[in-house]
Amino acid sequence: MFNKPKKEKNTYGIVGLGRFGYALAMELAASDADILVLDKDEEKVREMREYTESAYVMKTLDKKSLAETGIQNCDVAVVCIGEHMDTSILTTLNLVSLGIPVVIAKATSLEHGQILEKLGAEVVYPEHDMAVRLAHRLETSKMLDFVQLSEQVNISKFLIPDKIAGKTVLEVDLRGKFGLNIIAIENSGTVIDTVSPDYEFRKGDILFVAGSNAGLNRLSEWAERS
Repeated sequence: MFNKPKKEKNTYGIVGLGRFGYALAMELAASDADILVLDKDEEKVREMREYTESAYVMKTLDKKSLAETGIQNCDVAVVCIGEHMDTSILTTLNLVSLGIPVVIAKATSLEHGQILEKLGAEVVYPEHDMAVRLAHRLETSKMLDFVQLSEQVNISKFLIPDKIAGKTVLEVDLRGKFGLNIIAIENSGTVIDTVSPDYEFRKGDILFVAGSNAGLNRLSEWAERS
């Protein structure tokens, strides 16, 4: 059984070791998180036992079988079964009914996601999110990365255009022009997380900015213009 000691770090249950589930499990294991993993593939489970003692081969994902693994003791459970919608939905329902505080489920379509949300799960769309990030990176040579937090809030990692080097934050006024807030500035491996209005931009500065998708798009267009 997977029993979490009181007042310890969060524990995570991962159901399904496809590409998404396997990558998630490996990242959590690398960060020294406590994980429990379930999959029907014996070879995948055997491999994960190098990283956790709580790795189980599961041929069925009914509520009783799930409870026997102790997954109900996890703080977060992630359903990584996107391809088989019926199994994904039933497993999500069972995990929610087991009383796990946070259940996150992978969806492969809007309809799939809507059903999972109605069951009480938080929904992620890995393929869609990756496509959005790639599209924004392709749109401009200045945008190094893009993360969509919600429909209203996004974060971009952005290489400043040469034309603003030597100007201050107040002079460039990204908030006034584009409705964007500078979260941090990185240059040569040094990160400044408290940016004053009189900070003078330097060539090679990488900005971490937050704001709307429309604001980030306007910034990209402005940066590309000479």
